[in-house]
Amino acid sequence: MGELAVNWYCIYVKSRHEFKVFERLTKAGIEAFLPAVERLRRWKDRKKLVKFPLFPGYLFVCMEKSYELMLRVLKTPGVVSFIKNPNGEPEPVPEDQIVPLKKAIENNKEVDPYPYLKEGQEIKIKRGPLAGVKGILKKKEKQHYLIVSIHILQRSASIRLDASEVELV
Repeated sequence: MGELAVNWYCIYVKSRHEFKVFERLTKAGIEAFLPAVERLRRWKDRKKLVKFPLFPGYLFVCMEKSYELMLRVLKTPGVVSFIKNPNGEPEPVPEDQIVPLKKAIENNKEVDPYPYLKEGQEIKIKRGPLAGVKGILKKKEKQHYLIVSIHILQRSASIRLDASEVELV
């Protein structure tokens, strides 16, 4: 039997356990990747740079898809489960989705969470003067727009948006 392919997998962990699980997996010799970003947090008496997971509740492991290794990961305190495909199998994450993120973080590039949006989805503005407004997302020349429709008139208007202002309905 040939070598098993090495893939990245996404694991779901207990709330606020990302850094602990990352440490435990690394100590166990399992290659793990926790995309994290530093943010300046303010308290009444001080300011401090604090590291936050880019995707709260998730981290990635690079390994062979073997029963023994997967069991070792699952038995790691704080790990809840692998993210699975519809057949119930752990779903590999394509390397071309991990590598750019890994390189950006290793090179201290500014990385921010960005809503996972698809054209045609119903969205809601979460802040700014349009907070609470709902509409349909439209993309045009790398720019996002909120399409607001007046059904009785069968007319629509587009409003240019910053994706950080948007959330899914």
